[in-house]
Amino acid sequence: MIKLRYICLAITACAIVSLSSCSDGTPTANNSPLPSAANSPAQVTEAASHNSHGSKAKININTAILSELDKFEAKLGVPALSNKIQASRPYAAPEDLVSKKVITQEQFDQIKDLVSVQEVVLTGEAKDVDYMTKLGLMKGHLLVAQELLDQNQPKQAEPHIGHPVEEIYVDVEDQLNERKVKEFKTTLVSLQDLVKSNPKNAKVKTNFTSSVQAVDGAIATLPESQRSKPEFVLQVINELLDAANSEYGAAIANGKIAAAIEYQDSRGFVIYANDLYKSISSQVAQTSPDANKAIEASFADLLKVWPAAIPPAKPVKTPEDVTKLVKTIEQNSQQVIDKASTQAQQ
Repeated sequence: MIKLRYICLAITACAIVSLSSCSDGTPTANNSPLPSAANSPAQVTEAASHNSHGSKAKININTAILSELDKFEAKLGVPALSNKIQASRPYAAPEDLVSKKVITQEQFDQIKDLVSVQEVVLTGEAKDVDYMTKLGLMKGHLLVAQELLDQNQPKQAEPHIGHPVEEIYVDVEDQLNERKVKEFKTTLVSLQDLVKSNPKNAKVKTNFTSSVQAVDGAIATLPESQRSKPEFVLQVINELLDAANSEYGAAIANGKIAAAIEYQDSRGFVIYANDLYKSISSQVAQTSPDANKAIEASFADLLKVWPAAIPPAKPVKTPEDVTKLVKTIEQNSQQVIDKASTQAQQ
């Protein structure tokens, strides 16, 4: 992303669930447990809410957040395209991208299969995957912001503190309310304002800790049994990696890292996705040792792409290399998910 970032998840999560099936605690914020994903099959209807981050899923250009629109930017290599698409809303049809002169007809032909103006409603496990993915993106943003603050780079850290509150919170707010999560937008705004105005203030550290705890508390409204289930966590991981892949693709231009913010976003998402995998790797190793070995090896290679929060002089890997690693993780994850689904049906 160029300024604000995030990802809308929808059809992909549903697709994964329909085939097989874009961190902590108690059942809910008020101790009333959520319906089990196993008892709530995922459904998608073209009507009211979100879009997918999956590689083959259509993206609603009227509602998608900048990090999701970065898929188009990465594919077409058009600088700041995400912002241009957002600025020209609303669209009555995908072809409006051409009629409004956002992109050319030739460019539209390259992405038309990914463009939509329709919306979807999520239910069941797909909705829970969407929810945890969005909060996971918040975690990724805050993770890289913390690294930059520790390196005395508050100006670079500020956008990553801003993204969770400016984009992601509004997109997940309905779900937070449904799950009776205590409002924490104010906490995020307070941290953002403080980093902007007085980054050396001792309260920054306290506010940062409060912000991370608030996100963790929101994640904890999902049942612990669900958050520790490999087939559920792998879906979240794949959505986070899909977002990271888009961001990294948008960060690279002419063989150089042209957008530090997008490089940093992708770093945060990959690191958090890897942390999530560590929490289930022992389970995956028991049931699918070959898949676990491939996933761990791919994560090890992926982490080398981002040697530090400050971008290196030259990219470690090309976007195509990163895409291959992400696809390897997705393919092996799907094997684990399919195996779990088959065993559950026996």
